[in-house]
Amino acid sequence: MKNLLFLITIVLFSCNQSSSETASLQKRVDSLQIKLNKSYKPGLGEFMSQIQVHHAKLWFAGKYENWPLADFEVGEIQEALDDIPKFCSDRPEVKSIDIIDPAMDFLSAAIKAKDEKRFDSSFILLTATCNDCHKATNHGFNRIKIPEIPPVSNQEFRLLK
Repeated sequence: MKNLLFLITIVLFSCNQSSSETASLQKRVDSLQIKLNKSYKPGLGEFMSQIQVHHAKLWFAGKYENWPLADFEVGEIQEALDDIPKFCSDRPEVKSIDIIDPAMDFLSAAIKAKDEKRFDSSFILLTATCNDCHKATNHGFNRIKIPEIPPVSNQEFRLLK
């Protein structure tokens, strides 16, 4: 009987301990969730602005046949495109983002071939595809064009040797 009472006490103590540990862990999880909900999350507009800058830099890199820079800028655009579904999954426009994949592939191939003519036509296709996506997602008012002046004045777009 004494052993049974001891065993019941240990079981009850264990259950009680486990429940308080669970409550403590749940409190920590809730606290972390609140912090996560308040942390910065880029919106679709931030990604699109970032892509727009890289789009312009890409144009000038290609015009000056700075193929390493052009390749870098295509990579930056692709990185932003890959991040959009991760951070903006609540936006319906995100479902259309893969419309740009063929244009990006053609552009990457032109850059790897170091072919200025293919680059020009691929860049025009990329720009038109951006505008088609904007139109399809009710953002047709946001038209992208081939840039006329570099987006930044403190970057050399010519390939220095």
